[in-house]
Amino acid sequence: MGYRVRFVDFPEHYRKIKSEVDSVIQEVLIGGDYILRRHLKEFEKNFAKFLDVKYAIGVANGTDALFLSLKAANITESDEVITVSHTFAATVSTISQCNAKPVLVDIDQYHNIDVSCIEAAITEKTKGIIPVHLNGRICDMDTIMKIASDHGLHIIEDAAQAVGARYKGRRAGSFGLTGCFSFYPAKILGTLGDGGMIVTNNKEIAKKLFLLRDHGQDRETGAFLFHGFNSRLDNLHAAILKIKLNHLPKWIERRREIANLYHEGLSDLASLQLPPAPNEGNFYDVYQNYVIRSNNRDELVAYLRNQGIEILVSWPKPLHKHKALNLDHFNLPLTEQISREVLSLPLHPELSDSDVGFVVDSLHNFYN
Repeated sequence: MGYRVRFVDFPEHYRKIKSEVDSVIQEVLIGGDYILRRHLKEFEKNFAKFLDVKYAIGVANGTDALFLSLKAANITESDEVITVSHTFAATVSTISQCNAKPVLVDIDQYHNIDVSCIEAAITEKTKGIIPVHLNGRICDMDTIMKIASDHGLHIIEDAAQAVGARYKGRRAGSFGLTGCFSFYPAKILGTLGDGGMIVTNNKEIAKKLFLLRDHGQDRETGAFLFHGFNSRLDNLHAAILKIKLNHLPKWIERRREIANLYHEGLSDLASLQLPPAPNEGNFYDVYQNYVIRSNNRDELVAYLRNQGIEILVSWPKPLHKHKALNLDHFNLPLTEQISREVLSLPLHPELSDSDVGFVVDSLHNFYN
């Protein structure tokens, strides 16, 4: 169906920066610079500076960012890694692809890992924690970092939905051994296909990751130092992302403005649970998604879609309930409850105030 309010408006997003994007695409094509060229190196440098970290390694997608980070941390067979079920499959699948064991714990009211559950899940085989900064909000990293330090564990941050988010002034991705980002088109910072980035402050890990993404080959000597992978962020995507990174701060501020409009417009609906408002305490949220909770979620989704409002549900079935993944032995009551109740409202920088008002009015009409 045609939607009056789109969840993401890719054509309008492109239109607003068309001249810049078209120009840099032409620059890349005319120069014939496609793989591991200047634009990638410049974007890596600029992205690291934006996050206030030392190194950034462009990779093919966010999934590879997680997988290569686990490889760089020497996560292997018989190791255990603690994470959550309320996330995209890649978070958990990459652990399994390293022949390690995912250990799932429940989430908190903010849809992030419940830090009070972590220590009980630690065993002698535990080697790492993957906190997922969901919907643009960072996890309680003070507690997670202390637990990791006390038990000698690696932290690999899944920051795919949190580029630009801050906790006590520090950006998502800057806390752990590595931080992993996705540039999938619908992300806050998205390219025209797949793309990803790993960031780190560890020099040796950075060296290993640069090799891992490029077949294990030292480009200066031509020597293959180990069996690696083919996971390079294409130069064309990097060039586009370098342009978009300049706009990212104002896009984030617009997302926060829209989130505030939703918060003001929906706070009187007792039937809904809203995400935290902007400017709450130590958190600077970037609202990759504006996620509300409703006891009659499915009826509400159907109504809003019928009104011409595009809605996203992430995820109606948590990962541990997909039998083929062999994770159904975990008991995660809040994860299961939230999966039955969540829906994401349209939120993107191109959304107008009147569109937000229409969504707010439609929600009031449903409950009235």
